[in-house]
Amino acid sequence: MAQDSLHLANTKGQEVIIVSSDENTQKAAVLLKTYLDQAFDNPFLIQNAKSENTESSKIILDVNQGSSGKNDSFIIKSDEKNIYLIGSSEKTLRYAIYTLLETWGFRKYTAKDSFIPKLTEITFPKNFNKTYKPSFEYRALFYPDCYDENFREWHKLDWHIDDFGIWGHSFYKLISAKEYFKTNPDFFALYEGRRNTESLCMTNDTVLKIVSKKMTDIISQNPNARFFSISQNDDVVYCECDKCKALNEKHGGPQGSLYHFLNKIAAQFPKTNITTLAYLHTYQAPKNIKIEPNIYTIFCPIEMNRGKPIEETADNNSFVNILNKWNTTTDHLYLWDYTVEFTNYLSPFPNFHTFSKNYKLYKQNKVKGLFVQGYADIAGDLYELRQYLLAKIIWDTDTDAEAVTNDFINGFYDDAAPFVKKYIDFLIENQEKSNRYLDIYTSPIEGRNTFLSPAAMDQYDQLISQAEMVSKNKPVIAKRVLKLRLALEYVYFEQAKFYGKEPHGMFQKNGDSFFVKDHLKKRVQNFVQNCTDFGIYELSEEGLSPEEYSNQWNYIAKNNVVDHVGENLKYEFLTKPEAEFNLKKENGIQDGIKGYKDFNLNWTGWYGQNAEIIINCNNTDFNSLEFQCLEDQRHWIFPPSKIIIKGFKNHKWKTLKEKKESYLTENYDFTVKKYSFNNISFRNFDRIKVILVPEQKLPAWRERKNKKPMLMIDEIILK
Repeated sequence: MAQDSLHLANTKGQEVIIVSSDENTQKAAVLLKTYLDQAFDNPFLIQNAKSENTESSKIILDVNQGSSGKNDSFIIKSDEKNIYLIGSSEKTLRYAIYTLLETWGFRKYTAKDSFIPKLTEITFPKNFNKTYKPSFEYRALFYPDCYDENFREWHKLDWHIDDFGIWGHSFYKLISAKEYFKTNPDFFALYEGRRNTESLCMTNDTVLKIVSKKMTDIISQNPNARFFSISQNDDVVYCECDKCKALNEKHGGPQGSLYHFLNKIAAQFPKTNITTLAYLHTYQAPKNIKIEPNIYTIFCPIEMNRGKPIEETADNNSFVNILNKWNTTTDHLYLWDYTVEFTNYLSPFPNFHTFSKNYKLYKQNKVKGLFVQGYADIAGDLYELRQYLLAKIIWDTDTDAEAVTNDFINGFYDDAAPFVKKYIDFLIENQEKSNRYLDIYTSPIEGRNTFLSPAAMDQYDQLISQAEMVSKNKPVIAKRVLKLRLALEYVYFEQAKFYGKEPHGMFQKNGDSFFVKDHLKKRVQNFVQNCTDFGIYELSEEGLSPEEYSNQWNYIAKNNVVDHVGENLKYEFLTKPEAEFNLKKENGIQDGIKGYKDFNLNWTGWYGQNAEIIINCNNTDFNSLEFQCLEDQRHWIFPPSKIIIKGFKNHKWKTLKEKKESYLTENYDFTVKKYSFNNISFRNFDRIKVILVPEQKLPAWRERKNKKPMLMIDEIILK
């Protein structure tokens, strides 16, 4: 083996020479020397190609535009004496340098955390020759350290912020509703019988002209951009006017009129790469239409189980068939992947085991480019490992994910690594055992019976406690372990709000009343401070700050626990709530815990039907009944249009109170509305019925297909 390898010791007088072939390689030569000089006691030398030195081994750098093909490929090779790094550009030459350095143990874990080995010798196989080609022609990650150019280059990543002249959902950027809707409503989508600002009319000639003019301006202002997005807004609205409808029927759905429109734009800008999103109502490939060659479709599978690889899901064939149909329609199929939990950035999200298989599947099905959405600039749970592992896999789908994960954890967490590895393994193991559907819009409360159960949380706590113990004298490692602890704290706080007065809840009984457990207030304060220290300024995609989280926690602590006689009575649902919003069953409306602004927490909900609840009075003396309803129009949650309270006596129901709500107005704030019915002698009745009647239809500003008004009620308090 020794005879098959080069052994480069770089000793005094026998330095390894870094050869810069021409001016295109000078900066790369300095870059390579900078890293190697940190690893060796003796500095490396740089010479130009004309210098004569036949004794020493060399690392020869070259930029040859025709040597390594396209799409970020590069070559690393050797002969009996020298190593050659050949890039098709200065950038890909740097890719080659970083790849070579990694073979010698150098690591770039994050933008700020690197590992430089201490070396006396480097080895490399003799007569080696390999062309390194990426699995995907475009590879963008949206994670915190990807904002750093050096981190991106080390990991061979693209950067959509630089690469796109206009990005993502863009209809609203191309034609402003504020500017045009009042005077020209026909520019916008005719949806459910009304013009709607959330989309455009795809067959309006003036819309085409305005968008073309806008694109001309944007292209001229962004001469270095690679792509320009013309894409639907983040909504399900599309035009149903006669012309658009005819195109949709001809071409298989709303995507038909979209690509009819895009083709016209693309033809006007044949040298411009135009991207669009295959998202929600445009998810499927259009039929009977040829897409212009400069249109790039970014396929967005947002509604997908992230808890298991696609090939192991029941509908995997359907998913692959959709990809295949896109491949017969477009030459440029990209994919937008979602790899974190957007509703809770700090909550554990065990999906690491899906990455390798999923990206292999994408490559096998001719996906050519990737945008992988993560935490953006938020230091979410385990973001360091996520971005590192994803970068390796999307460069080369044959990457050994387990080996990369172990290498990262061992290097990044030092003595705490065995415990961190077990923690991650247990998260994944518990997720797989539960076979729970893992959604990107989930919560720690939904995981309370699966991978975030009390027993599992105890398991994780013990492992992180052990990691804390072994790293307590190493401040850097201790801080990294503390970051892992934040995830468990967050889960504990969220579940404590849900459990309320129950075991694992935030309240404990003191005498005849319930109070917040003494230690929790301080823990929440520490959590907020630690978030600030780590630069975690948002806890969710909704923008909830740690400070506001603390404010909400304090509000719940002071206002959301009640004692009332209904806790000891029997409540029954006459109309069944939605399973996803009925996590506590009947206990959810009588456990003494009120709801707040999060509809996942202590709210019970019904879609498009009356909420009817029976309370068996059991001769209990009370004359007051109150509850709260949630208004969250963004999620189609509205207050009841009418409330009816009935009493049952002598085999008859009698209406005791009836209240009609005022007319709805457009409002996208969370609003909790309180309803009280007082001075009624409820003990005179055997049973009480509470009926909430929803709006009969959605208001015009929130009308969407397949959506119904939703009712949400928290605690029915009897006093």
